[in-house]
Amino acid sequence: MDLFLLTGKTAVVTGACGLLGRHHCEALAEAGARVVAADLDEKACIKLAEALGPSHMGVGINVADPDSIRQAREGIVGRYGRIDVLVNNAAINDKFEDPILGSKQSMFEHYPLEMWDRSWQVNVSGVFLCSQILGGVMAEQGGGSIINIASTYGIVAPDQSIYRNEMGEQTFYKSPAYPVTKSAVIGFTKFLASYWGHRGVRVNTLSPGGVENNQDPFFLKNYSDKTLLGRMAAPVDYKGAIVFLASDASAYMTGANLVVDGGWTAI
Repeated sequence: MDLFLLTGKTAVVTGACGLLGRHHCEALAEAGARVVAADLDEKACIKLAEALGPSHMGVGINVADPDSIRQAREGIVGRYGRIDVLVNNAAINDKFEDPILGSKQSMFEHYPLEMWDRSWQVNVSGVFLCSQILGGVMAEQGGGSIINIASTYGIVAPDQSIYRNEMGEQTFYKSPAYPVTKSAVIGFTKFLASYWGHRGVRVNTLSPGGVENNQDPFFLKNYSDKTLLGRMAAPVDYKGAIVFLASDASAYMTGANLVVDGGWTAI
């Protein structure tokens, strides 16, 4: 079990205040890491870090802004002296505030270019920049683990039928930006694993399935029926995978995509 311990390691989690980000932080802290909770809202990050314990740290970060990431790096290295784990979790998943307009706006034919561009800035350029600036510390020190969070929709196309309600109405469409950017994250993982392998930096992807989060009953049923386990994920279902990829338990694993999806992509 010592292989899973992260005692003395410094782990940075972007998008730390999100649904999964909080659980990623908890998992790493429980394994012994000093966790840096990083997100846009610095006050929320500090509050999250304080809840984890005194050895943890909260920082404000905009993953699409190189200067913001550099400033965060200075604070992290200044306090801990190193970075050992980076979880690139921050991402945009399109939300359409008006459900009536959303069903039309989410259609590929009407999907706004500005939403496409914004998703690329955060979901792809954000992973690139954080890996370059924060992961660069790992390359300089000669070791570390980068975990890029992708999605099952980076592997297979969205099934638009699961967004139809009991009356057969298409409530909205899974828009193109999320699956395309998550596919790019998987490709970037392979590039960076190859590029930094000789520097001792491992780079892997975690592709989670959908997480239950107060969705409509029809959606829960539609989604669950497509999984081999018959349910959506709970947020805690990814804690073990995060610790595995961050720790020496996966010491000979790099350039890989760990799929944890209840069997969604198996059939």
